[in-house]
Amino acid sequence: MGATSKKESKEYVLKMAKEHDVKFIKLWFTDILGMLKSFAITVEELEGALDQGMGFDGSSIEGFARIDESDMVAIPDADTWRLLPWRPREHHAEARMFCDIVKPGGQPFEGDPRYVLKRNLKRLAELGYTYYVGPELEYFYFAFKNDAKGKPILTEPTTEPLDQCGYFDMVPLDSAIDLRRDTVLTLEEMGIGVEYSHHEVAASQHEIDMRYTDAMTMADSVMTYRLVVKQIALQHGVYATFMPKPVFGINGSGMHVHQSLFKDGRNAFFDAKDPYHLSKLAKSYVAGLLKHAPEITAITSQWVNSYKRLVPGYEAPVYLSWARRNRSDLVRVPEYKPGKENATRIEYRSPDPACNPYLTFAVMLAAGLDGIEKGLEPPTPVEENVYEMNEEERKKKGIDTLPASLWEAIKLTEKSELVRKALGDHVFDAFIKNKTIEWDQYRTQVTDYELKKYLPIL
Repeated sequence: MGATSKKESKEYVLKMAKEHDVKFIKLWFTDILGMLKSFAITVEELEGALDQGMGFDGSSIEGFARIDESDMVAIPDADTWRLLPWRPREHHAEARMFCDIVKPGGQPFEGDPRYVLKRNLKRLAELGYTYYVGPELEYFYFAFKNDAKGKPILTEPTTEPLDQCGYFDMVPLDSAIDLRRDTVLTLEEMGIGVEYSHHEVAASQHEIDMRYTDAMTMADSVMTYRLVVKQIALQHGVYATFMPKPVFGINGSGMHVHQSLFKDGRNAFFDAKDPYHLSKLAKSYVAGLLKHAPEITAITSQWVNSYKRLVPGYEAPVYLSWARRNRSDLVRVPEYKPGKENATRIEYRSPDPACNPYLTFAVMLAAGLDGIEKGLEPPTPVEENVYEMNEEERKKKGIDTLPASLWEAIKLTEKSELVRKALGDHVFDAFIKNKTIEWDQYRTQVTDYELKKYLPIL
């Protein structure tokens, strides 16, 4: 941002704060796991915060800093100023801004996920490209446990669905229609464009698709989206979750990410003469994603529970293949519509909605770019249903699989130079350490499944 536009952005924020009688401003940022963090300042501190940032203790933020280097400064990004629609509006309104985290001397903090994505986008910009993404986040609405008076206990969510509807169902039983409507209206109030909202495949599962935009704006929007979905659900007395696989035996929730590169205002993925309408550059990008998919999976599917979703039979991609029509493939090429060159894109289907969007977009871009820089060729597209092939057939076609557990994924990521370079040493080391602890905690648990299966017979 140039000096003039920075000054203009600051003046706009101060003007909006005055016009809307804003009293509190929430400063938002994320930890390495993609958890939204926030602290509030009053309007009296706003101008100083825009000029110099606000100091805070980073030692308790996951993956941030050790006790001996805990001082951090949050620099608000004035372009992300938005009023919070669910807070009082007539008097003492509230607003939010996303922040970049820096050290007290002003140097960018390597542990800030927003900075990680910025670094990768800067590398892309030097090649003359802009990275556009359109993620589709699925989630579930569940009921809370009720107290003796029938009121929901907001600290005790259950996995009891609100409906028994299916994909795109439009029936009175879809009790979440108003929830989705209020969520879409709130997102739009916060400057986030929405394309679709509908019921998903599983009971009580939903999806709201945000309009395709540049990766940094979209990463901020994903963080906002998750909070808005949960906030509106709470206002309706229900619980929304982005947990990848909350219920056994039904579809889990994914975050399919549509992506393309633009250069000089044109879609660099489009080629009118290709049968798939994909340029050589786009195919190399696909080849890079397929090559590096196993090692980036710990980032795109970062929880123990993520791997309960990544199993055959529930529409989640497990196999390293690509195609046009086939929804069992890891990479899908949506059908080209004449006159819609700018909509040419590829869809990467393994991430889930509980990922850190900044890191996920960064590693996907790094994988695709590696394919472009090395001129990689993708394998032959697989239009048959990969799930229905036997192991021998998949082997013959050279179709490999994604890691089957968080532990497998960690071991692959640990050896990845590409992921280390994309995330930087600080985030890479902190992420691996955190996920290893999570796996150790999980593998020592005794689950209900084990008690039911083994206790009566052993």
